[in-house]
Amino acid sequence: MTGDFSALGVLGLRSLRLGVSVAALTSGLVCGGLAHAQTNQSSAPAALQSRVDPVSGRQLDPEGEVDVASQEADIVVTGTLLRGVAPTGTNVIAVTRDDVLATGAASSNDLLSSIPQVGSFGTVPSGTASFASPVVRPNIRNLGASGGVTTLVLVNGHRMVGAGVLQTTFDPSAIPPDIIERVEVVPDGGSAIYGSDAIGGVINFITRKRFNGVGASARYSFADDYRGVDGNLTVGRDWGSGSLFVSYAYAWHDNILGIDRDYVHADNRAKGGTDFRTATCAPGTITAGGISYALPGLVPNTSNLCDSNAYADIYPREQRHSVYAGLTQKLNDNVDFQATAYWSRRDTTTLSSQSGFTGSILFTNPYFRPIGLSPIQGVALSFADVFGKSATSKARFDSYGVTPSFTVGLGGNWQLRAQANFGESYNVVREQTINSAAATVALAGTTTATALNPYNLAATNPAVLATIADFENFGDATQALAEGRLVLDGSLATLPGGDIRLAVGAEYHFEQLDSRISQDRRNVFTNAINSSSNRDVKSVFAELLVPIFGAGNGGPGMRSLQISGSVRHDDYSDVGGTTNPKVGISYKPFDDFTLRGNYGTSFHAPSLADTTSTADSRVQVFLFSPYRAANSSPLDILRPMIVIAGGNPDLRPEKAKTWSVGFDWVPKAVPGLVASATYWNVRFTDGIAVPPITSPVLYSDPNYASFYILSPTLAQAQAAAGNLIVTGAPNLASLYLGGTTPYVLFNARRTNLASIHVDGIDFNVGYTRETGFGSINANVSGTYTLNRESSAVAGGPFSDELKNGVGRTTLVAAVGARVGDLTGRATLNYRGGYPILGLLTQNHVSSFKTVDLFLSYDLGKLLKNTLLTLNVDNIFDQDPPYLNSASGYTNGSTLGRLVSLGIRTKF
Repeated sequence: MTGDFSALGVLGLRSLRLGVSVAALTSGLVCGGLAHAQTNQSSAPAALQSRVDPVSGRQLDPEGEVDVASQEADIVVTGTLLRGVAPTGTNVIAVTRDDVLATGAASSNDLLSSIPQVGSFGTVPSGTASFASPVVRPNIRNLGASGGVTTLVLVNGHRMVGAGVLQTTFDPSAIPPDIIERVEVVPDGGSAIYGSDAIGGVINFITRKRFNGVGASARYSFADDYRGVDGNLTVGRDWGSGSLFVSYAYAWHDNILGIDRDYVHADNRAKGGTDFRTATCAPGTITAGGISYALPGLVPNTSNLCDSNAYADIYPREQRHSVYAGLTQKLNDNVDFQATAYWSRRDTTTLSSQSGFTGSILFTNPYFRPIGLSPIQGVALSFADVFGKSATSKARFDSYGVTPSFTVGLGGNWQLRAQANFGESYNVVREQTINSAAATVALAGTTTATALNPYNLAATNPAVLATIADFENFGDATQALAEGRLVLDGSLATLPGGDIRLAVGAEYHFEQLDSRISQDRRNVFTNAINSSSNRDVKSVFAELLVPIFGAGNGGPGMRSLQISGSVRHDDYSDVGGTTNPKVGISYKPFDDFTLRGNYGTSFHAPSLADTTSTADSRVQVFLFSPYRAANSSPLDILRPMIVIAGGNPDLRPEKAKTWSVGFDWVPKAVPGLVASATYWNVRFTDGIAVPPITSPVLYSDPNYASFYILSPTLAQAQAAAGNLIVTGAPNLASLYLGGTTPYVLFNARRTNLASIHVDGIDFNVGYTRETGFGSINANVSGTYTLNRESSAVAGGPFSDELKNGVGRTTLVAAVGARVGDLTGRATLNYRGGYPILGLLTQNHVSSFKTVDLFLSYDLGKLLKNTLLTLNVDNIFDQDPPYLNSASGYTNGSTLGRLVSLGIRTKF
């Protein structure tokens, strides 16, 4: 490899020393897998002597493109406010630029799904074109999966503006993988440093700071019924005292329908399971006198059934544009200026099953076909024959941000860091659906000009069909973020064990959400719900590090001992104040062995979308009731269902107590070996969730009794609805005409419900060895859950999730080698199986195992600074495990065998 190629930042085969945190510089940084590292104040210099390139397996010397010794003291690692030290007592998982290349990640979400501690591990995460859940929420420890945000996502240590209409979560896909220098994951509570959201932990994307030259990359990916392309162009100039670069990234991939994958199926009878196909098909089914008749033949006791997954996306089409720029400039010996800016656009198209419809047709409809003596018939149908097999939803998410900062040296090892942060996003979603109220009116039509023909939809007056089709769920929102932050840190005094370090700071945070939701004809917003809400947060925080023993007074059995404490107070303008502390300890009895531990409290303030925003607050009426109690009559499906939906201004913050203990071992007797393990424990309460209205457990668990009313009276329905808008029906009174009553009224507003008690062990073992032909390396890292208990309702009993629906183990195991200019890695991704209750034909879900292959070849001898790459994900084309459910699978997802061919170069 040439000297020029070693500086090739775009290729990512050698991380710049400046870009590697103290935590990631632990001796024996893993090779062949994700880096799990924890270190202390004195470990970095030794680590620099044994850094390993995780892709190539090369032993990297301490000399680099920049002067590490002069930069190391200014590095701030995720999880601490102090420069040049790692968060005391905390495990830090480092993902290097080399890992980004080897995983073949086309998006930051893909990259996170390669980390066993993140809930999306073993899946193919994607945003959707839904205003309910358009953004992938990274979720360490799988906390709060159905409600709030329990993992804080940062970029260069600061927050990013949220995306979506009913979410205020940052969209990680806005950060293209090629500008990522590294990712630091702290799987411990972090509210004492960062405030809200950091319950399960913190994910910090750290971008490149400097670039010189022109770098480019391109890749083409393909699998069965799937194609994708992505590329990046970076142009920059480094003039010593500063640097300026601009990077543009493009990515596109097409969609995958359920029918494109044989593991997606609603009819599970071939596997001894249940037939979950629906009756809202094209053609439909007529019911008369309690007997079903399938169209078009109307043979008694027959029904048309169809798979609602067949023409619905399991992976939607997406196109992304991103621009990222960075500027650094040393203004004088004591003042440095830095600024970053970005713009991102994501266009997502999601196909769903064409809308189904159920209702009743009377003999007064001119198309009525008598069956026996019944003057009324039930109708179940889909509009697929006239509107297409799939309904199309489209979404656009634009965001931009600017973050300038100054670093001022004050002398005596004191430094002041000042940062501003501004961001804004615009989000719009259009979900194609039908006007169910118009369909109901048309089914009751009395002339051919106004009536719906359920026996042959195509024979219906086109104007009637056009009225039914002219409907959409529309949502748009603008989100804004503004922050200011000051941090002062330095040394208070010097002890024999080292310097007492202190950091203090203050922060102001403002966010605003302006949103609108309309369920009406296209581009008609007369009845739209408009909402505007905002909040500000004033925060103060501090961190103290005290070295009890160190280089100056340590000895055998007491090489190093340091204790840290941090605390933060946040004052919210809407939900009040909260104070969260954290303490940590790190102890080295020997030079190559470290014991560590920490304890702290964390919280998540409910988002504006969940509290004061009223954009989705409404009474949603469904003209049928698919979610019923076990003793319900089959005819109850034809009765209406009322759902009170939306936010809840009375939401409380989610809270947690977290602690962990662990060790790091880098034995000098076995160079290249590193091992670590961490026991972690989380007690999570007041989780924000929606009552499980789609689950039969709602009716059997007495803790949910207050969330529904069976056969509600009109007075009860009107009292629950209050002044909320009614959608899906002209009004509530219309549901009671003719002596009928709705089957159920649900209170499905977001509320504080869940509690989770979970603990487990994170582990990592890695080994690298130089050989005569190059190097070899191996690594195993992951997490093992010891206990996981949850309570669905505050005050309710806890259930053991490990006995029903949750696996214990997720891990990555990798082996790699370098032979000359050829580098390779094979990786096993493993999601453990688990028992499952409540399914008559199944009591266990299998584990999901996929194997990925990575190869790269350095063309330096033929074409300078050029690298060819090959990624084959899921090389054995393994399907996700079977589940007797409407989708037919669970415990992971895959695009199939995905082959990606790439080229990277620099001029």
